[in-house]
Amino acid sequence: MEQTATETPQNTFSCQLCGLSTSFTYYGQKPPNTRAIVLLEECFVTKDPFSPDKEKFLVLGSTCSLCGKCVCVGPDCSLFYTKRFCVPCVNRHLDQFPQQVRAELAKKSQSSQPGVTQLT
Repeated sequence: MEQTATETPQNTFSCQLCGLSTSFTYYGQKPPNTRAIVLLEECFVTKDPFSPDKEKFLVLGSTCSLCGKCVCVGPDCSLFYTKRFCVPCVNRHLDQFPQQVRAELAKKSQSSQPGVTQLT
């Protein structure tokens, strides 16, 4: 069964692509204890464990606006361009993204490919 934002058990966020799993403290656009911060999407957030400041938080992930999968904000799992998209949906609909986004994704995929050794 695929996990969605409304089906998340026990306040645990799990990325359906990379498997990152951790507890979250809030789901929504306006994290508690923050002044005038409104996120651009409904997100899973947690308190920043490295900061004593209660207003500091980390965005863990969100749901893909096309398929509804829970995905983390890691660059190998999702992309935010006006909405959150998982990488598989981005690849399926790449032609619908602006040229600048496509060029950036192409550059990233080239740099992440392992070097090829040519044998003579």
